[in-house]
Amino acid sequence: MEIQALGYVGIGASNLSDWSDFVTGWVGMQMVEHGNASRAFRMDDRKQRFVVDRALADGDRYFGFEVADAAALQSLAARLETAGVVVQQAPRALADQRFVRDLICFQDPAGNRLEAFHGPAIADEAFHPGRTISGFRTGALGMGHAVFHVKQIDDLLGFYRDLLGFGVSDYITTPFRAYFLHTNARHHSIALIETGRADLHHLMVEYFSLDDVGQGYDIALGEPDKIATTLGRHPNDAVTSYYLRSPSGFMVECGWGGKEVTPGAWTPSEVTVGPSLWGHERAWLPVEQREAARAMRLKAAADGQRMPVQVIAGNYEKLSGVCPWWDAARGA
Repeated sequence: MEIQALGYVGIGASNLSDWSDFVTGWVGMQMVEHGNASRAFRMDDRKQRFVVDRALADGDRYFGFEVADAAALQSLAARLETAGVVVQQAPRALADQRFVRDLICFQDPAGNRLEAFHGPAIADEAFHPGRTISGFRTGALGMGHAVFHVKQIDDLLGFYRDLLGFGVSDYITTPFRAYFLHTNARHHSIALIETGRADLHHLMVEYFSLDDVGQGYDIALGEPDKIATTLGRHPNDAVTSYYLRSPSGFMVECGWGGKEVTPGAWTPSEVTVGPSLWGHERAWLPVEQREAARAMRLKAAADGQRMPVQVIAGNYEKLSGVCPWWDAARGA
């Protein structure tokens, strides 16, 4: 299939100053456009990855997916049209605004605006983060992942899996139903959470260093009401993260240490530990679901559940010595 990564995200919001402070000072992106109508932000060598646009209505969003070239874009457009999906060829002015060579626009069955593009523009200047971080883990993995609230997962699963070609990484059936889908080595670029409504649940960005997460969490602790989900670790993608309430209400997950999958050679499985290995107290869940999630975390602890740490080469030092108990526990 053609889609390679989540390349960019744009949202409609009128509170540009609040968003600018949040994205630079809390998340760590670089603001590159400071106008009356919109703000654009960088995460890496791309000219922009995230856009806040006052010209769009509050709550309007678009999600840009990258393909390899013009042929791949035409192939995707043809398959969508054959399946009855309305596809619009974007005008040159919109492609220039997105800093891409060409793009098409369409919607998923829930009405989310999706775009597919090729030829992203590369900046001439080096990336300068809004706060001191080691950098974002992007490249072939894309800018991160997006997770949608959905009324019924079955209404969208076939669209993303069968039509767009995403692979299922794994899924959850309790305390809520969720599917996690990949299009590259990132564990998931899209996820669907069945909550009975249609909305954006959260966006995730991944840092190079665990200290980037910890230092960002220290910033968030200065205004704890902005912490939607406390520091914790997921059992399926192995990410250590916390979630912030954005100025538009949806959450932004700030994470580190994501597990990689093998596209085309991955067998999905049900996640029965979690939805977090530890931490991640979710203030937004109904009381009964919060209690169920906590019980699952405590059971994971009692059962001795552990996950290997996913570390980029050169970003760790191996400790000396051995631990007989740990060697026995992992079957060494």
